Parts: sequence; structure tokens; C-alpha cells
Amino acid sequence: MAKKLIINCDDFGQSPAMNRAIMHLLEEERVSSATIMTVAPGFEEAAAWSARRNQPNIGLHLTMTSEFEALRWSSLTGLSSLHDAEGRQYRTVREFELGARTQEVVKEMDAQYEQAMKAGVRVSHVDNHMGSLYGMETGRSLLPQMLWRISRWKLPARLFRYIHPEDPLLGSLGDIERSVARAALLADALGVPIPDYLLSHPFAVQEGETYDSFKQSILSKLYSLPEGVSETYFHPGAEDPWMRAHIPNWKKRVWEYNLLRDDDFAYAMRDACVELIRYRYVQDNLRRPRLKSAFRLLRRELD
Repeated sequence: MAKKLIINCDDFGQSPAMNRAIMHLLEEERVSSATIMTVAPGFEEAAAWSARRNQPNIGLHLTMTSEFEALRWSSLTGLSSLHDAEGRQYRTVREFELGARTQEVVKEMDAQYEQAMKAGVRVSHVDNHMGSLYGMETGRSLLPQMLWRISRWKLPARLFRYIHPEDPLLGSLGDIERSVARAALLADALGVPIPDYLLSHPFAVQEGETYDSFKQSILSKLYSLPEGVSETYFHPGAEDPWMRAHIPNWKKRVWEYNLLRDDDFAYAMRDACVELIRYRYVQDNLRRPRLKSAFRLLRRELD
């Protein structure tokens, strides 16, 4: 099996700095796709650009949290359980999991999808900002509701079927194989195609990390990429005074932008025989039989 990689840029629409970087990378086809935040202040600029170009590879970044002090936003629906005392989306995933009512989350998901469609965005896939719907903090997962909506939208989703043991986040979590398998079967039963693997790297600058060490860590991942379809994600930003003043870890955002334009990165992709693909490949090739998957899920739940 060939090694296929989706490179997704998260947080499209967050700010002008993120928009400039992501637009540039999409224009030069150095990445597979981006996922757009309909609640963020840069959404209109990102959506107008996407609609004007009829961009085919813009996904929906379902956003339920607002983590940066200088960049707070509210939900589209304005429903009370989705906000903190300041009337903004929660700063942390834990606060969201503890405070949000399920039906209000579902209404917000629908509103964010409708907002993207109304703006002329050709939504190609769906993922989730900060993993707020996955139940990672308190165990309260809203994945079934998320996958049900995505199945109605007839789109693929960012989940994963297997855990790559070398992944710094997922490979370090103990006893999650059962949860991952259950989520994958639920996606299959609902007709939502997903990639095989999700590969992560730290969002923040690590102690002692430099651009060169960060670059080498990412290049090494290309050579150890598992066979099948993997997704990895970046949060690239074009350096500007506002970002330097207001966005924590802004330096890492610039490193990611520079890395994706680095000739060494392009060479490593070719040398490691990694094929860059879009979510269209997932949509067309990775759908599993729904009825068989539903029986397997039911049998797993009864065990």
C-alpha cells in the first residue's frame, strides 16, 4: 500500500496572519486543505477568498472554544450553555464539556455548517477545534452527535482508525485502543469515511526547540509514515506585529508556515515516496460497509 498524506491547515479564518499564510499555501498547493472557523473574526475574509476561487478543499473546523485572551469570540447561535460569564465561548475544553448542553451543541454545529455554506464555501470535510467534542477531558464525548451531523452532510471527517505508536500524543495515551475502534466503527456505521491515522506534533514551542530541530522532527515523520492514509495538521501564520503581540507561541506558527514552503520538506516528501492527497480521496475510497459495521459495533457494545 502506498503512503498517502493529507496536510490540513487548521484555524483558517482565525486572524489576518493565519489567513495570509493559509491562502498562500493553498495557492501554491503545498498543503491538501484547510478547515475554516465560522465564528472567528477572520472568517469573512477567508470565506470570500474561498468562494471567489471556488476552492474545492476547504473543510469546516467546528469551533466550540475560544482560547486566546486577545481573540475571544462567541457562538453563532448565542445559546447560553455555550458561553462563559463573559458571553464568549469557553477558554478550555474542560469548561466546555462541563457546561454545554448537548442539544445546544448540535444546534451550533448546524449553524456553523449553514454559515459556511451560505458564504459560498465548498465544504470538503469536517474536523473539530481543540478536540472539544471528543470527551478527552471529562469523558463526556459528543462524537456520536458530531458524526450524525456529518453523515447528514455526506462528508468525511477527521478521525482515525489506528494509532501510530510513534505519535507523540496518541502513542503516549494508554488504553485508548477500544475507544478509537468504537469511534471508527460508529463512523463506518453512519457512512462517514475517515483516514487511517492521525499524526500530531506539539502546538507550542518545546523547551530547547529551534526551527531546525522542529524541521528535522517533522521530516523524520515523513520517512516513518505508516502505509495507508494519514492526516497531519498545522497552524501556520505569517508573521506580523499583531500576532507577535497577541498570539501565544506565535513563533511556532511562523515555523510551520516556513516549513511547509521549505525545499527540504518538498524533497523529503518525494524521497520518502509520500503522496500528498486531499479529503476527496477519503470520500471516494475509504467508505466502509454500513450494515456490516453496525453489526460489528453492536456486537462490541454487547461484549
